Amino acid sequence: MTENNCNCEACDYRMLVFESLNSLEINSLCNFKQEKTYKKGDIIVSEGDKIDEFFYIKTGLVKTYHTLYDGREKIVNIATPMDYISLLSVFSETYHKYSISALDDTTVCCVNLHKIKEIIKSNGEFALSLLERISKNADKIILQNLQLNSKHLRGRIAYIIILFADKIYNKESFVLPLSRKEIAQLIDMTTENVIRIISEFKKDKIIASVNKSIKVLDRKKLEQIAKHG
Repeated sequence: MTENNCNCEACDYRMLVFESLNSLEINSLCNFKQEKTYKKGDIIVSEGDKIDEFFYIKTGLVKTYHTLYDGREKIVNIATPMDYISLLSVFSETYHKYSISALDDTTVCCVNLHKIKEIIKSNGEFALSLLERISKNADKIILQNLQLNSKHLRGRIAYIIILFADKIYNKESFVLPLSRKEIAQLIDMTTENVIRIISEFKKDKIIASVNKSIKVLDRKKLEQIAKHG
């Protein structure tokens, strides 16, 4: 991990992430903000760490996950640039209930939590925008889990491929940032089943896949499996 001081005036993301703050508030916030760069696989937050910062992604991709009682990891969310990645615990707990790690080389802006709370108290519009983000984040996670739990194994794999193609990369060919084990952790399957079903999709010419590279070949068929599988 590397750390750099932020230059909020030159940041293309400042008004996208903090659109409800005026220039004075943004400049004040910048004194309490640091930019941290992580390599793929680096841990950004560990479950049990004290919560003292508020995070959002500037570039890259991260996963949020929880360690279950038997030691298995369950991925609960994949976050992309401009997502606030600490909303699951930051205002309700003292210690993080989830771990966060980089799925790709990732830059995160870290803001002093006390400063964020000061702005919340003084800027109602900013407070409402955070509540909206928290609600949307919860809706996204709940809906994704409901959709996955309603599908059979093939439908879950098809759903995840479409999710990455449409919501994350916006293209039909991409390098999947998750290992087969991580896919299993995301959709509650065994790693062996993930490997088997991806092989079936390749055999049926629904996708092409070499290592982590994925190319959707039969979009209509993949959507049918995602919907009905």
